[in-house]
Amino acid sequence: MGERTYRHIVRLEKIRMAYGNVVALNDVSLTVGRDEIVGLIGDNGAGKSTLIKIMTGVVTPTAGELYIRDERIDLSHYSVRRAHDWRIETVYQEKSLGEKQPLWRNFFVGRQITNRLGFIDIKRQKAITNDVLKNQIGFRGAGFDADSPVQKLSGGERQGIAIGRAMHFDADLVVLDEPTAALAIGEVQKVLDFVRSIKARGRACVYIEHNLAHVHELADRLVVLDRGEVAATFQRGEITLTELTSFLLDLQKRTMGGAG
Repeated sequence: MGERTYRHIVRLEKIRMAYGNVVALNDVSLTVGRDEIVGLIGDNGAGKSTLIKIMTGVVTPTAGELYIRDERIDLSHYSVRRAHDWRIETVYQEKSLGEKQPLWRNFFVGRQITNRLGFIDIKRQKAITNDVLKNQIGFRGAGFDADSPVQKLSGGERQGIAIGRAMHFDADLVVLDEPTAALAIGEVQKVLDFVRSIKARGRACVYIEHNLAHVHELADRLVVLDRGEVAATFQRGEITLTELTSFLLDLQKRTMGGAG
C-alpha cells in the first residue's frame, strides 16, 4: 500500500452505541498507533467488547466516526470483510478453532488458496501453515505440523496459531479478546510472548484482558472504560500495577455506590 505515512492505524471519535434506552458506549474516543499495544481494561459491562465490535466491523455504532490509517470510513458500509481488507484481524478466545480439523484447514478457513482451475491448493496451504508454525510462531520440535488436529494443541498454542494466522494475512492491527482466559499459568507466558512478537514486527495490537498484571506488563498505553465511557488513560510507566489495581477498585466502589 505504498509508503505508510499514517499516524494511527485506527482512530475512533465520539463513538456512541445505544440499544434502545441502554447506552453501551457514550462519547468514546480511542486511538491506536502504528506499532502500539493498547490495553483495554474495565469491569464486565464497561463497553470493551462493544468497542472492539465497532472497530472490527461486527456492529455499527449509533453515532461517531471511525478512521483507519487516518482515512475516514463510511460506517454504513463497514463490515468484518472490510476490516479484513483494511488488514484488521481479531483473535477471539481459543474456542474459535475447529477441534477435529487439521491445523491447515483452520489456518485458511474463509481464505482458501485456489489454483487456476478454482480448486483449493491443499499442498500450498499445508506448506504455508508449516512455515508459519516453524518460522513465525516458533513451534519447532513441538511434535505437530499442518496435518495435526487442533485438539492436540494446548490453549496457549491455539492462541499462537490464531495470532500467527493474523500476522500471516498481513494484519496491521491484531485485536485480542482475553487471549489468556482459562489458560494454565505455563501457557499464559507463551501467549504474552506472542503478543510481544506482534509489536516486534511493527504491527499494532488492542488487547482486552482481565488480568491486570499481564496487560500492565505488555501495554504501551492503558485505556480504562467504565460504564461506557473512558475513565482514564495511562502511558507505560505512568502508573504502577498496585496503583492501577487501587484505581479500578475505587471505580468499582463508585459504580456500586451509584447503583445503590
